[in-house]
Amino acid sequence: MLTIATPSAPHVSAAPGAADRALDPDHGGLSAVAAAAAAAALLAACGGGSESDAGDTPNTVPHSAKPETDAEAARFLGQAGFAAVDTDLTSLKSIGYSRWLDQQFSAARTTSHTDWLIAKGYGAESYRYSLAGVDATLWRKLISSPDQLRQRVVLALSEIFVVSMNGLPVAWPQFATSGYVDMLEARCFGTFRELLEGVTLSPAMGVYLAMRGNRKEDTKTGRQPDENYAREVMQLFTIGLNQLNADGSAKTSGGKTIDTYSLDQITALARVFTGWDFDTAAPNGTDFSYMNRPMVNTASRFSTGTKQVLDVSIPESADGPAAMKAALDTLTAHPNVGPFIGRQLIQRLVASNPSGGYVQRVAAVFDNNGQGVRGDMRAVIRAILLDNEARTASTTPDGGKLREPVQRLVQWTRSVGFTSPGDLWAIGDCSNPATRLGQSPLRSGSVFNFFRPGYVPPNSELGNNNVTAPEFQLCNESTVAGYLNFMQTLVNSGIGDMKPDYTADLALAADATSLVQRQANLLGGVSETTLTLITTAVGAITGTTDAGKLNRVKAGWLLLLASPDYQIQK
Repeated sequence: MLTIATPSAPHVSAAPGAADRALDPDHGGLSAVAAAAAAAALLAACGGGSESDAGDTPNTVPHSAKPETDAEAARFLGQAGFAAVDTDLTSLKSIGYSRWLDQQFSAARTTSHTDWLIAKGYGAESYRYSLAGVDATLWRKLISSPDQLRQRVVLALSEIFVVSMNGLPVAWPQFATSGYVDMLEARCFGTFRELLEGVTLSPAMGVYLAMRGNRKEDTKTGRQPDENYAREVMQLFTIGLNQLNADGSAKTSGGKTIDTYSLDQITALARVFTGWDFDTAAPNGTDFSYMNRPMVNTASRFSTGTKQVLDVSIPESADGPAAMKAALDTLTAHPNVGPFIGRQLIQRLVASNPSGGYVQRVAAVFDNNGQGVRGDMRAVIRAILLDNEARTASTTPDGGKLREPVQRLVQWTRSVGFTSPGDLWAIGDCSNPATRLGQSPLRSGSVFNFFRPGYVPPNSELGNNNVTAPEFQLCNESTVAGYLNFMQTLVNSGIGDMKPDYTADLALAADATSLVQRQANLLGGVSETTLTLITTAVGAITGTTDAGKLNRVKAGWLLLLASPDYQIQK
């Protein structure tokens, strides 16, 4: 696991009066206890250790494998989805991992983001340049949609194929965003090639990376095609900067890494991505519906002559769609894609610093799903989640991952049955690091996501051992305190019309041990030391009254959410 050096725990008074006051939000008790414990622990150090070689041989759990304990079941559901409730744990232990994945792959999609926005009236002319409603529908699906696996994979893909609603200066940006996420939902379980085409021709991506309206070169004015998408589709979306071995390590020559492409090849590929624009000629093309259709090519704006993608020539006779097809086919076929994309998906779902063997096994499935299909996303996702390196809790310092703030929020809200009776889902933009999470879905500050996949925390044991830990790029004094204070508000009183359902917790609240054990199990488990420490603190709160029992419940949740043991997904 990614270890965090933990200083001595703050003293928690055993006196009932003091403990009760500590849970009184008017006294700042929950925030003070949790922030003192977690802020110091998280910021003390970023852990460390040598790289693990676990799982270097092909290793996948048997098709019939089932979790034996609630903690094992919750751990899987925290990787394959976001969270577990008691019925989820019972079901998974009964049917096993593979059957659960089958059910999730075939689960029906719930109301699309676009349809929800329309139903809520956000298609009115007054919202033409508004992002109103987008945060709400994104939280709606993350927190309440039963197709957990799809929602988790879509969140992961949105952090690889980044579009940020902060970078959409066009009419109907809310529908550009909703259309993009709806497209990810529709294609996330298909093939990588289909997904890449959906990303490339998405109106949102067209705006965000300036391919929409990109025009052919003009020798009279000196105009050249915009190179932005040509660069990023290679650097970030398919092959990366360096040639890779199958295990994700960089190939070298003379002690130096080998580039996958040159500046000239970016310029050459940019000519392929010309002539594309919104499909406003289709029925209802005068309103926002074009944000839900792939862009179309205008021949008069498409570069003439032969074109080049890497070392593959595209003939002059190829029109815009044909040239696009050739380019995406070539990029998808590149041997880098399996390890490059596979490693990032492992990072988003399971482990920040996966072993070379783990990456290689996933890349092999990307290359061939066993039936000759390349880039079968279902097979890749299954390989990631059922690999023994995923199913065995790591005991090495570089295993696991720091749960990103959005994941922590969604996991807890699902665990306590957050609903929005008014269908408002008014959590809002959580980007502010001082008062919220420092992260919010589809609101990355740049195309490079909230954190880089190769990020190594400096001035830390992880850094000293060259261990990648991307989520730590969001971990600082502001985000640690902001997260804890925001979660204190949610644990105490919810937000808007959304309130936690503590019914199951209150039934156990008289017994601190049973209460905290259940809460910890739903979150995937914590160490015995942490469990004992939190149980002792919770047990010090008077539990003979309804108010005292509720305070116990709130204390258990917040102290678990604040603990480094929980925040590191093992």
